[in-house]
Amino acid sequence: MEKYVPFCKMSKKQQKELNRQKRTLWNVNPITRKTENKKIYNRKKSHLNDYDNSGEIFF
Repeated sequence: MEKYVPFCKMSKKQQKELNRQKRTLWNVNPITRKTENKKIYNRKKSHLNDYDNSGEIFF
């Protein structure tokens, strides 16, 4: 049976290991997200495919 050692008296290495074990991962992403508004212009979106290439027949 292991002896109980208070957290403040543990070495930094042991404290780090204990903290790592206590941490849990989320099953769901806790960040709330909202859908983007389709009416607003988005600079980040690639607009190269938006142009009509039907004028290529004349070249």
